[in-house]
Amino acid sequence: MSDTLDLAALQSLLERVRGLKIACVGDLMLDRYVYGEVSRISPEAPIPVLRTARTVAMPGGVGNVARNIAALGGVARLGAVVGDDAAGAELTALIDAEAGIEDVLVRPPGAVTIVKTRFVSAGQQLLRLDDEAAPARVEDSDAFSEASVYLLSDYAKGVVGDALIAAALKAAKGSGAPVVVDPKGRDFARYGAVDVIKPNASELAAATGLPVGTDAEVEAALDALLAATTAKAVIVTRAGKGMSLARRGAPVKHFPGRAREVFDVSGAGDTGLAAIGLALGAGASLETAVQFAILASGVVVGKAGTAVVTPAELIEAEVSQHASAAVAKVTPLDELDADVETWRRQGLKVGFTNGCFDILHRGHVAYLAQARSWCDRLVVALNTDASVRRLKGEGRPVNDLDSRAVVIGGLASVDRVTSFDDPTPLALIERLRPDVLIKGSDYTREGVVGGDLVESWGGEVKLADFKDGFSTTRTIEKMTTGAPAAPATGQEQ
Repeated sequence: MSDTLDLAALQSLLERVRGLKIACVGDLMLDRYVYGEVSRISPEAPIPVLRTARTVAMPGGVGNVARNIAALGGVARLGAVVGDDAAGAELTALIDAEAGIEDVLVRPPGAVTIVKTRFVSAGQQLLRLDDEAAPARVEDSDAFSEASVYLLSDYAKGVVGDALIAAALKAAKGSGAPVVVDPKGRDFARYGAVDVIKPNASELAAATGLPVGTDAEVEAALDALLAATTAKAVIVTRAGKGMSLARRGAPVKHFPGRAREVFDVSGAGDTGLAAIGLALGAGASLETAVQFAILASGVVVGKAGTAVVTPAELIEAEVSQHASAAVAKVTPLDELDADVETWRRQGLKVGFTNGCFDILHRGHVAYLAQARSWCDRLVVALNTDASVRRLKGEGRPVNDLDSRAVVIGGLASVDRVTSFDDPTPLALIERLRPDVLIKGSDYTREGVVGGDLVESWGGEVKLADFKDGFSTTRTIEKMTTGAPAAPATGQEQ
């Protein structure tokens, strides 16, 4: 079986993981995210005042591993402790609502649920509040029965103790299922002869007392860790540097990371653990499992909160990796809806502008840069070719829609490009519900189509400055006559 994870191999792997039962055992918690807006500093202390807009809750810790297993098409057998309290009831309801998760939780009387609450504004965490107590010990777990792979998610909260590790190794010996551990602490030897230990770079450094900044240093640390444990292999996650794989008797292999916009690293390790488990359960090599994990965790860090990744997102990421960044920004409306909704959940401000943008010139670049300064993500809607012709007459546009879209998408200030054929973008504005609507300063606020709608849902209308002397018509005249036309006072979009 090839170790290369190209698009065909990815699609094949996603088919094979569908329906696989994976044991997810470890520390469970309730993750809460409180989203709001900060507009002032408290008069009581030099701290921001967060005005709460909404609260989102989801299973965290090993619960997030299980969610990722289910989202990728597998079936997660979730074994952990849930508290006998209100947070535990909320957590149980959330788990029950997740398709693809089988509840094999332990619910001892008097147990307390671990809750982590993060306060977020404009995509940035301001504070995390942890409410926890040592949970009841777990000697064994029914999650191991019927599972193809055993994942132990150790957050050092007490569930993954010596008895549970011994039970996992005993069950694996009988079933042949591989055991993969996401570890905590410095004593990795206590995990025994597991198939894979998956620390991050800082955990590897803490466990070995060695530096891990370079490939050579990571290799030395991995050799030391293998010598100090009975684990069969170690996969170390190195953030943007990718992952490195060490197996007994084989040289260390380094796998580069994939360039992605990092929004939130919360839960990226859970996603990587889930991906490795599913790949191994499907019979993939460790090399393929590592590449699958790099792809999955690279996608999830672009999302807010304790997130999951889907097969469609992995395929899109693989396609985008080999496509021009500009082309990747040109988005059909259905996908754009999903992107805008994701940005909105992340607390990002979405901007919208529209125009023909026939021949890109310096004035356009300045206009779009100013528009982007007023929002976190900017969507540009282009008139279709037929729409431009109706507005500008025969001979226009000079560049067809596909060409205009790729050129606009090539600007760093632009995040997504779409198109519309209607006389105005009103229907598109109603559909996307942007936070900021931007037009040129040759408009009045009252004259901006859709401005009243945007303001009705709490958004704002902004008028961007034009650089005098630049317009598409002027540029065309100069190209066709060789002489500049009369100075332009406005700017065509």
